[in-house]
Amino acid sequence: MSVSRPAVHPLEAPQPTDGAAVAPPHRVMMKDVQGMPGTPGGLALRVCQLILSAVSLSVMASTSDFPSVTAFRYLVAAVSLQSFWSLTLAVIDVYALLVGRSLRSPRVASLFTIGDGITSTLTFAAASASAGITVLIGNDLDLCNVNHCRRFMSATAMAFMCWFAVSPSFFLNFWSLASR
Repeated sequence: MSVSRPAVHPLEAPQPTDGAAVAPPHRVMMKDVQGMPGTPGGLALRVCQLILSAVSLSVMASTSDFPSVTAFRYLVAAVSLQSFWSLTLAVIDVYALLVGRSLRSPRVASLFTIGDGITSTLTFAAASASAGITVLIGNDLDLCNVNHCRRFMSATAMAFMCWFAVSPSFFLNFWSLASR
């Protein structure tokens, strides 16, 4: 039994000689840059964000007097939201890596971009407000011996480092969305 197989022979388009306009080249998809969703670098950023926000949350929650200051309550709320967001996206990244899926669709990229933008803004604002209060308590009022200044400062520092870890995720997602 003889089975014929199709043969594919590439053809080259003839070059225009009469000065006609050349057709635009096909759009080339951008390669996955490490740090984008669905890459090992993206997963590493999400895990780093999760760890830093969870440490900030646990340090701040371990003090008994953080609810007395509104900025510290705001920090706890912001890093709680950041922890939840980072955990959710880390699980999605693990799934994408295990299954081999690409997270480059416009809807997914816009969802990740908006979420990262909101959580990074909230985390930065909360860390900045908490830093102002810790400076007020420590330097201006000189009440560090009465309060948990070291814990407040370390929780604020962790929140700033979390923001530094969220920023590359936001910019890479925004870049991916803008390059479409």
